[in-house]
Amino acid sequence: MSPDLLAIAMFVVLLLAVFLGHPLGFTLGGLGIIFGVIGYGPGAFFILTNKTYGLMTNYVLVAIPLFILMAQFLDKSGVAEDLYESMYIVLGPVRGGLALATIVVSTVFAATTGIIGASVVAMGLLAAPTMLSKGYQKELTAGVIAAGGTLGILIPPSIMLVVYGGLIGMSVGKLFLAAFIPGLLLSMLYLLYTFVLCYIRPDYGPPIPMKKRTHTTAQKIGMTMKSMLPPLFLIFAVLGSIAAGVATPTEAAGLGSLGALLLAVVNKRANWEFFKESSYSTLKITCMVMLIFVGANFYTAIFMGLGGGDMFERLLFAVSDNKWVILAVMMIIMFLLGMFVDWLGILLLCVPIFTPIAVGTLGFDPLWFALIVCVNLQMSFLTPPFGYALFYLKGVAPPGMELGHIYRGIIPFVILQVIGLILIISFPELVTWLPNFIMN
Repeated sequence: MSPDLLAIAMFVVLLLAVFLGHPLGFTLGGLGIIFGVIGYGPGAFFILTNKTYGLMTNYVLVAIPLFILMAQFLDKSGVAEDLYESMYIVLGPVRGGLALATIVVSTVFAATTGIIGASVVAMGLLAAPTMLSKGYQKELTAGVIAAGGTLGILIPPSIMLVVYGGLIGMSVGKLFLAAFIPGLLLSMLYLLYTFVLCYIRPDYGPPIPMKKRTHTTAQKIGMTMKSMLPPLFLIFAVLGSIAAGVATPTEAAGLGSLGALLLAVVNKRANWEFFKESSYSTLKITCMVMLIFVGANFYTAIFMGLGGGDMFERLLFAVSDNKWVILAVMMIIMFLLGMFVDWLGILLLCVPIFTPIAVGTLGFDPLWFALIVCVNLQMSFLTPPFGYALFYLKGVAPPGMELGHIYRGIIPFVILQVIGLILIISFPELVTWLPNFIMN
């Protein structure tokens, strides 16, 4: 069998295995071994060993378990609870104020965790019961919690950006700086939509009754400062140390873990159960990520060695020779894959194939292309049928909030993410300005 046919068969079998529900890490690694032996003979095992050793010696990837540990510490430290309580009091009197508070807290929490699961679950437990008890529409409640939670995978420190940087050898610090404005842009779009919607339809997000508005302006300022300072301290410790060149992303991840632990100690949450649950969750998530990483790395090496990358390039140029049309096709492919495949699998499969075409052949800026890929993959958490944020939220949703409410609630926010992606594609300065300003 010719290498081109092997590459096509390899890709088709992968899609079938994924749609049948087989574990992604084992599927990628198994197909890599099978087609590697067919295409290369026993030499395939040398490729597997070489690729695995390369991952083991990649210093950047050490940041992954450290950022996961930081997220676990924060999730159990009480920081999100304090912040939401203060935002509830400050924004509650506004129409849709609790929804706006949820987005603000999700944005701040995203800048301290880097993991969607922690953000969605924390806000689902905190915000959903409160919003529903105040008469908020179930679809709006579900939409702001799920969409706000997805910001955790884009706003730095993001695990996705760490994986992307380690995958293609790009500066993680530069990726962090580049992702900051796009992440805030999406947050602003969510806030604007929610404010306008609740202004037009007050019954969707009624304000807190006058008799419950008992706090003075000074009290509100004090509560906001008290709840905001701890996460801002952590954000500065992690991102500030990277931007200032004081620490590498891996060192900053260790610093962030220490900072999150200190916040838990201050909030009197650091007991034996706290350490046990945080450590176990970190170990479990890290093993899952690295298993997929090893499998995808080997799969991609065999697939590219069999000429799969060249085949994809020929297929893309057969559609059109216009670089913007080809970029649109890439984005659509990743968007559709995001409905069925985990973001990590898409990243590890598509980036090694698409990046040489987008950067080398089409001449796009590598940093800008990296961010539009990551913004695209953020949508995979919201798109049915297998959007992870939807199931995270359903797992902690209060009685009466069904999966149908969640599915209907995320539709406007997926549209807002598409609008955000179009804006970032149209205005590359949204990505490039901050890293150029700070690092040059």
